[in-house]
Order: sequence, then structure tokens, then C-alpha cells
Amino acid sequence: MTAPYEIARPDDTEQPALLPWSADPYVHALRTGRGPLFLRRTDGWLLPLDVERWCARPDDADLTVLDRCEGAVLDVGCGPGRLVAELAARGRTALGIDVSEAAVAHTARLGGRALRRSVFQPLPSERRWGTALLMDGNVGIGGDPPALLDRVSRLLAPGGLVIAETVPADVDERVQVHVTDGRGTVGVPFPWARLGTPALLRYARALRLDVEGQWAAGGRCFVALRSRSTSSSAEPPNRTAVISSQRARKPSADSPETSR
Repeated sequence: MTAPYEIARPDDTEQPALLPWSADPYVHALRTGRGPLFLRRTDGWLLPLDVERWCARPDDADLTVLDRCEGAVLDVGCGPGRLVAELAARGRTALGIDVSEAAVAHTARLGGRALRRSVFQPLPSERRWGTALLMDGNVGIGGDPPALLDRVSRLLAPGGLVIAETVPADVDERVQVHVTDGRGTVGVPFPWARLGTPALLRYARALRLDVEGQWAAGGRCFVALRSRSTSSSAEPPNRTAVISSQRARKPSADSPETSR
């Protein structure tokens, strides 16, 4: 069975000249697989970023998320691609999206499919994804959690899941940050948000997303939200979608594995 989406080549003319996560210490960290790396607020506060974990194989906490995925999976802000690659190895339909060219290339090297694209740009198979992932703080993308959750919910098939990782504290913060290695090299500033579970649930209720579950693993917190179903034909939970050509397909001009 082939994937239920068509990969479109991103239009580079739509990409700003400077993007966060693209021309900053993040690229170097992905290439080396290690930090230090931080998000720095304008007041100087530093949030450590766990590059080593992102570049490793999925850990036990990650697996609690992957085991809950349903249907075709879209990993929003996939980073170096550990989750997309693991889903591919399981024979699941999965696509990562990320604004970082280095992250997309890293995902492809691991055997996953990825596309250089913002979640707010047009994406393949909108309203057909079974699960959308917002891991590793990616619920903060864009600095506007309600707008992000609304956009992601509109990418799902009726009754689809959003699985988000939250801060293990009661936090609802919107800030300007930049990526830094803590040694003087910094990236461009961009809006970001940090959400604990209570704040995420407030926004979910306003968007009519139902709470499917909440859990903690490895010191990390997760929430599963289900979009309202308007169809009785939604795919049942945890159905495996096998892609016979997941690893063997030859890269084409429209494939995210094509060199850039």
C-alpha cells in the first residue's frame, strides 16, 4: 500500500530569508548530535533544549506516544526525525514537517519522510491525517497555542488525534526567544509559547477538542485530544498502515529525500 498523501516540493520563494532553527546554532547541534543549546528569552532566562535525546532513538516516554498513534501520522516540527523514523520502521504511514532544512535531511537519513514546511503553510492530505504530534515543546510553535491547535485540528480526519507534550508545571507563557549555544552564537528571534497541561486543556475545550487521555512518563507530560467526528467511517484506533515502499522508493523530484 502506498502512502495516502502526495509529497509536494516546498516552494522556496515562500520561505523567509531568515528562519529560526535554520541558520543558527540548532543546525550545528543537529550535525553533531549534541548541545549545549537553549531558547533564550529577552530577559536572559535560558530554557535548555535536549538535543542529545532528540538525536537518539525514541525513549520509553516517546514509545508511550507512538503506541497511541492512529492512522497516518503527521509529526509537526519533527526535528531530526526520531519519531518519524520509528513509525516508518513499524510500517506506519508517517510524515514529518519542519522549517529546518537540516532537520528534514536528518530525518531522511534515518529512513523517515519529511518535508520542509511550516505547519501554517499548505500541507499534503489536509483533513486526512489520523494523528498529529506536537512533541518536544512544539505546542509552542508560532507563539499562539489556540491558533496552532486550531490549525492542527483542521489537518485531521474527523475523529483524529492531537498528541501534545506539555510542560510539567502550570505554565501559560508567550514570549520572544532565540536559539543560542550559550557561548555567544545566537539565531534570529521568534515567538514561542510554553504550556502546562491545565492551559492546554483550557484551549482544547474552547476549540471543542475532547480529552482522550493524560499521562506522564520519564518526567514528561502528554495529552491526547480528539477532534469531533462527523463521519462514522473514521479509522479505528491503532490500525497499522503498511507502506511497502517506505524505505525502498527511489527519490524523485517531488520526494523529501531529494538532496537540496
